[in-house]
Formats: sequence, structure tokens, C-alpha cells
Amino acid sequence: MRQLLITILCTLPFLAGCTKKSSNEIVIGQYGSMTGSEATFGQSTDKGVRLAIDEANAAGGIKGKKIKLVTMDDQGKAEEAASVVTRLIEQEKVVALLGEVASSRSLAAAPIAQSKKVPMITPSSTNPKVTEVGDFVFRTCFIDPFQGTVMAKFATENLKAKKVAILRDVKSDYSVGLADFFTAKLKELGGEVIEDVSYSSGDVDFKAQLTKLKTKNPEAIFIPGYYTEVGLIARQARELGIKAPLLGGDGWDSPKLSEIGQKAIDGGYFSNHYSNETTDPVAVEFQKKFKAKYNEMPDGLSAAGYDAAKVLLKAIEQAPDLSGAAIRDQIAKITGHDGVTGKISINDKRNATKSAVVVQVEGQTNKFVTTVNP
Repeated sequence: MRQLLITILCTLPFLAGCTKKSSNEIVIGQYGSMTGSEATFGQSTDKGVRLAIDEANAAGGIKGKKIKLVTMDDQGKAEEAASVVTRLIEQEKVVALLGEVASSRSLAAAPIAQSKKVPMITPSSTNPKVTEVGDFVFRTCFIDPFQGTVMAKFATENLKAKKVAILRDVKSDYSVGLADFFTAKLKELGGEVIEDVSYSSGDVDFKAQLTKLKTKNPEAIFIPGYYTEVGLIARQARELGIKAPLLGGDGWDSPKLSEIGQKAIDGGYFSNHYSNETTDPVAVEFQKKFKAKYNEMPDGLSAAGYDAAKVLLKAIEQAPDLSGAAIRDQIAKITGHDGVTGKISINDKRNATKSAVVVQVEGQTNKFVTTVNP
């Protein structure tokens, strides 16, 4: 009886693990900031991903199996991203991963996906280092050298701003990288960075940095950060009498930006993956489906999440089996995919070649300004 009891107890963990995965399911993992200071990033992306998976399941699934999405919250923390990705791979037995939005968190998780040979697609991490981790790591968005070029050209050509100041987040790989690429392109175009100051994620008082910038009389200020700090920076800049236009990247994309920045952020410009003013039939159809499901219009991160999920689902469908290597090989072959955010082709560095848009903040609306192609 004692031996029987030991056998049963030893078998229980195995049985518990088996109940998590059905032979009639294909399990995909998603990790993102569902809570924390960048919670709208994860929440918006999740809505786009779920819409894509719901569509696939409504059409009968893939290979006769339903798609199961397991989403884990990394709370906006790099160390937590590494932890939840390990759990998704080892406990949930996912065949592939979607995430993260923020480059620092993708960089924390990517080495784990690479070492376990589980394909990972980030919908919107733009730092070049992310896909350099290894051949199982992909992205379906543009990268910061392109995004930096877009905003440097916009500053010099559209705004005629030659003397630009930068306020970067030194704790963010995304912010530091984007600031560097913007600087290089601005100088190439004949512009000048007259001051480059920094802050750290989580800061709430930026008056010392902004006072320093004000003495230089910049014609524009580039703030490649995330919406929580950017909203506060905008308010404090205007309180100090700084009138220069504020510029940024896709990290601004959140309904919380204008909620935090209020009128101070109105008129600011940022590069993004997508605009709701698009007339592209694929994007218009996406908007209709998104609004029907969530009773709201999508943002750029919802669109990016939808595209990443669609690319992954296409790769799984085309793969001869569900091994990581087979799915990886099919992601690498994606070319000319008609995405919501534009045509997506994965290049030999596992990055997407695609366009970007520049939008202007008008309250809760981001007004389309221009499209910039690679």
C-alpha cells in the first residue's frame, strides 16, 4: 500500500501537466505588460492578438486543431518577462511566442526562446538588438534606425527644425537606441543636437532637465520615451514656457498619453505603425472587426499585435509539423503579407521591411500626417 501511494503521488505532477495540453489544441504563448506603467501596451496588443486567433478558430483552426492562447503578465518588468517566458515554454509547452512590445523586455526573454528553440515574434519591439539574439527571434515591425530616420527627416524637412534637443530615458534600450539613430540622421541632414539630457523610467519631475533645454532655445524636442513619462514631460515643458514642438516614437501610442499630458501634448508628432485614417482595404476591414468585438477603435499596438499573430498563424499552417524549427523556417519565408500595418516581408535579419506613419496628437485622436516608406 505504501509503494502504491508513492507511485500515485509521483505520478500526480505528470498528470497535472498533461491536463494543460490537449492533442486537439495548438498552444501559443503571449507575454506583455497587462499591468504596470505601460499596461496599455500589453492590453492593446492582446486585443489584436485575440482577434486574429478568434478568426482562425472560427474558420476551423489550423491542421484540424483549435488555437489556444496563453497570456502571461510581465508587469512591465524585464526580469518578470524572462520568468513568464520560461513558464510558457516549460509548463504550458507553447509552440511559439508573441511578445513583447518594449524592447528591454523582449531582450530579456529572447535568449530563453532562442536557447529552447521556440520561435518568438515581437509585434513592436523596434530596437535592432532584439532579433540579433538568434535565428528563432523575429519581429513584424520596423526597426529604430528607420524610425529614427523618419523623425529626423520630419523634423528637418516638414518642421524646418535644425536645432533639436533630446530628452532620453537611460533605463530603456528602446529610448537610448532611438535617440542615437535620430541623432545620427539629423546630423547627416544638416541638423544639430544642441542638448541631450536624460531621465529614468519612473521619474515624475523633469523640471531640471527641461530648464536646461529651455536655455538652448530648441526648435524641436525629441522625446523617444513611453507615454507615462512623455505626458508628464509635456505638461512640465509647457508650464516652463517651452513652446517648441515635441516629437517622439511609437512608445507614445496610448490613449493614456493625452489623459496624462492633457492639452500640453496636443500638437506633438510621433512615428507609428498605423493610423485609423488609413483607406487600405485590409486595415478598414480590421477596424470593422475590431470595433464589433471591443466597441472601440484600435490603436497602433492592437494593429501590430493582430499582424504578428496572423504572420505566426500563417507560418504554423504552412509548417510540415509543429516543431520549433519547422515553424521558424516558415516565419523566415514570409514575404508580401498583407498586414493591417502595411505589407510585411521578413528579411534575412528576421526584421520586417515595411512603412511607418507620422501622426499628430489631437486629444484622444492621432491625426495622420504622412507615410514614410523604407
